[in-house]
Amino acid sequence: MAHPPAQQQDVPGTDRIMEPRPDYGEDTYRGHGRLEGKVALITGGDSGIGKAVALAYAREGADIAISYLDEHEDAADAKRLVESAGRRAILLPGDLSDPQRCRDVVAQTVSELGRLDVLISNAAYQMTRDSLEEISDDEWDFTWATNVDAYFHLVKAAVPHLQPGASIIATSSIQADQPSPALMPYAATKAAMASMTASLAQMLGERGIRVNAVAPGPIWTPLIPSTMPPEKVDGFGSDVPLGRVGQPAELAPTYVLLASEDSSYITGAVIPVTGGKPLL
Repeated sequence: MAHPPAQQQDVPGTDRIMEPRPDYGEDTYRGHGRLEGKVALITGGDSGIGKAVALAYAREGADIAISYLDEHEDAADAKRLVESAGRRAILLPGDLSDPQRCRDVVAQTVSELGRLDVLISNAAYQMTRDSLEEISDDEWDFTWATNVDAYFHLVKAAVPHLQPGASIIATSSIQADQPSPALMPYAATKAAMASMTASLAQMLGERGIRVNAVAPGPIWTPLIPSTMPPEKVDGFGSDVPLGRVGQPAELAPTYVLLASEDSSYITGAVIPVTGGKPLL
């Protein structure tokens, strides 16, 4: 798919009515046991990048806790994909802009799956606004609470359960380095997450916990048709050197690398998966 056609849906969006449906790697991802016996908590694991990572991790041998907002059918499908790989999956609905919910999903993961080895702070909120006046105080606060505050509260809750060799992975964005004015609040949060990742890597290194981030470019997820006007969805992803939008399945291998021992000396990194558009 070079780029998607114009379309729109309500926030937070669902992959069931996207045209075309995102590719999560159902027919292509092959596991090699690189996460055998591990437990991963993936926020935003019901769709988009998180869903592709859940599938890949399960096929690599991990049990998965899927944290999501309220799109139950997408979450049920993500659970099905994990279980079809022979791994356990639990569903943890709730709004991560609430600090207590962040603490609760970590506690529930450990209680129900017995441990925690990989934390992925991936759930995010964005909205396209063409002027500063259109950004309400509540929208600004909610964007930061969902993207930045949740990252802090999840990590703080998770660290007591993480052993040496554990991995924390944040989903940043090319927007952190090349911000679009219409995505100003979102872009600012992603820059903050990249900075937090660098700090946390230094803070937690002595405990043997690695902290990295992935910076996606234009990826075909429900966030796009639910937060962008149709005219911006049409042609989305055509401005990168590869000339097309990326699929969630094309992100998953990077998250597998960062969670596995193959990246045992990588921490504090922000890895771009952008179709060739450089980070500044």
